[in-house]
Amino acid sequence: MTRVLAIANQKGGVAKTTTVASLGAALASMQQRVLIVDLDPQACLTFSLGHDPDNIDASVHDVLVGSQKVSNVVLETSDGMTLLPSTIDLAGAEAMLLMRPGREFTLRRALDTVAPEFDIMLIDCPPSLGVLTLNGLTAADSVIVPLQCETLAHRGVGQLLRTVSEVQQITNPDLSLLGALPTLYDARTTHSRDVLADVSDRYGLPVLAPPIPRTVKFAEASASGASILAARRNKGADAYRALARQLLDHWQQGTPLATFDPYAKVS
Repeated sequence: MTRVLAIANQKGGVAKTTTVASLGAALASMQQRVLIVDLDPQACLTFSLGHDPDNIDASVHDVLVGSQKVSNVVLETSDGMTLLPSTIDLAGAEAMLLMRPGREFTLRRALDTVAPEFDIMLIDCPPSLGVLTLNGLTAADSVIVPLQCETLAHRGVGQLLRTVSEVQQITNPDLSLLGALPTLYDARTTHSRDVLADVSDRYGLPVLAPPIPRTVKFAEASASGASILAARRNKGADAYRALARQLLDHWQQGTPLATFDPYAKVS
């Protein structure tokens, strides 16, 4: 069975795109057939994986408006993943979808046509709670919320959780909220730990382990047109590999995902 994971947070700058690219590359290195979906009109995922959105003839926009099939649009990446790319045209798809009945199911129907070709699909949702994010959540089996370990990081988390709850009630009752993934984490600071503890207490949201450390390697990887896993071993890549292994064990064997205690002693 194909697993579909959405990465969602309407707050920008929380490493959604980095998480999709890095998790996808880690899962591909574990012999999984991975499709990553760039559902953000800014097309940062597409660009960071070596494809210039300005030079792409067809994208997820064309799939959503019904002019192209997924199989005709996908591109390959240097990390062994398949990419359903985005362009700025996607910004216009939202208005078109609003006029359609069953608009929340458009992406799900499209992905169903290629589901047998992939083990895992990862969806990079845009930094908003509009119809594109609703499409991502409706198409997914589960969702992870990347959470920046900085002041006011929890702003909007409550609204996102309400949106997830509404999707579960109306369009996707099987959607599972796996938890918050700490990103840009600095274990040396009390502040990072306090932010995570506050989110866990305030929303009852599991905090996933391992946290993703802050490192310049992520920016360097994006500039090179590949994921961080293509670089030499580093803490950021190792964290995403560990999370990818946990997700595989969770999906294949039902193993519970590890949770992070921000006040545990750091070795």
